[in-house]
Amino acid sequence: MTAFLIALQFLTIIPIQLSAMPSAAQQHQSLLYYPIVGALIGALLYAVSLLLSGLPTVMLASLLLVLWVVLTGGLHLDGLADSADAWVGGFGDSARTLAIMKDPNCGPIGVLSLLLQGLMKWSALYVLLQHGLSSALILFPILGRLSALILLSTTPYVRSQGIAQALAVKSPSALFRLSWYLVTIMSLSVAGCWSLPGLFSIIMLLLSIFVLRQIYIRRVGGITGDLLGASIELTETVVLWSLLLAYLA
Repeated sequence: MTAFLIALQFLTIIPIQLSAMPSAAQQHQSLLYYPIVGALIGALLYAVSLLLSGLPTVMLASLLLVLWVVLTGGLHLDGLADSADAWVGGFGDSARTLAIMKDPNCGPIGVLSLLLQGLMKWSALYVLLQHGLSSALILFPILGRLSALILLSTTPYVRSQGIAQALAVKSPSALFRLSWYLVTIMSLSVAGCWSLPGLFSIIMLLLSIFVLRQIYIRRVGGITGDLLGASIELTETVVLWSLLLAYLA
């Protein structure tokens, strides 16, 4: 239960009070609950879409996007903006990229990345609602947080200190590996509820994770908390667009 509460505390704004400082093992185990937290976020988005289905689509899409951001406290968007600033301002240099990423100020590229991400998500939400696919709102946060589980479990963490440093798994136990496979398979299987569009979204998710991992390793040697947040945002959008494009094809 503690591992789940750690995941809920880290990924959402829900106020969680832990009775004691979590151990390293509990923090590692919390990764396994990331898709479950994603399912809770998605279920809430879906519930709101049903309750307010009488609203004009443009208003409902805007409200859902705001709720999506608020539920996570904007943490992942902050990571996206910092990563975008660092990637452009780093000029291909690893040390410079990591240094810029730690700067709390948001530069023009970071602001632009937030605007583009918001536009991509909002337009897709609008089309999703138009075609009566609001149930798929459950899927996207699950797969977005599955990407975080996969990346943190398979990619070196490059900072000695950082927001996700304690979560990085360096020597997973046999039980963790078994649980990792089960959680991954179960999370991916949820997409099967949407038939071929769901299958296409899985393919695009795994491809995105692979590409992002290679890019991160090539530039900075691994992953950071900011890159993790950026990955969640990017993979959520990739899955959202992939499912819609496959459905409309």
